[in-house]
Amino acid sequence: MSLVDSVTKAFVPIHREGWPFIAIAFVATLVIGWFVDPLFWIGLILTAWVCYFFRDPKRVTPIGESLVISPADGVVSHVGPVRPPAELELGDEPMLRVSIFMNVFNCHVNRAPFGGRIVRLAYRAGRFLNAELDKASEENERNGLVIEKDGIRIGVVQIAGLVARRIVCFVREGETLSTGERFGLIRFGSRLDVYFPLGTTIRVAHGQTMIAGETVLADLADAPGKSQLVTRVG
Repeated sequence: MSLVDSVTKAFVPIHREGWPFIAIAFVATLVIGWFVDPLFWIGLILTAWVCYFFRDPKRVTPIGESLVISPADGVVSHVGPVRPPAELELGDEPMLRVSIFMNVFNCHVNRAPFGGRIVRLAYRAGRFLNAELDKASEENERNGLVIEKDGIRIGVVQIAGLVARRIVCFVREGETLSTGERFGLIRFGSRLDVYFPLGTTIRVAHGQTMIAGETVLADLADAPGKSQLVTRVG
């Protein structure tokens, strides 16, 4: 392996959504630095941070048809039964929800927690409260997906936060996702909620650090009375 290859592989890829922001930060740094030299170095640091924010590292997703994987980097901020958002059309009964809070230093590329077909895609405008607050699930701007496979439906919701003002989703209703596949991102701090049918055995705890595309949230095959996990179409 050449020195160039070694150096290239040492750098983490940057997601395409980040390049316009990096370009703006760099140009602003050059312009401001032309007039005020100390600000040039501050601008370079900020530009480097923007590069870091939009990093898109490769992830190795565990193999298993029944595994549900974390869709986001961050920390688990909630585990428990909650009624899902109405726009997901998952019914009025409570489901198990795992919430993952992403701060501005986490990687913000979101990955599919479960492989299957997107049967529901719903955006809802809202407020921009601190994403760590429980009421953010109901009041903040959000974008939800319902992924279905073999009669099992898993909901995943991107929630904007206090600083985040832009939810990006790369997929459309009717498309098929693989577990761990990139489906979107949220700019500058936010949260993701994952909804499981009651009876699911959750494998993570409050305060635990998540790695998108790698950390196992649950194994649907583990639950007693596996039929409890199925939310049937219709």
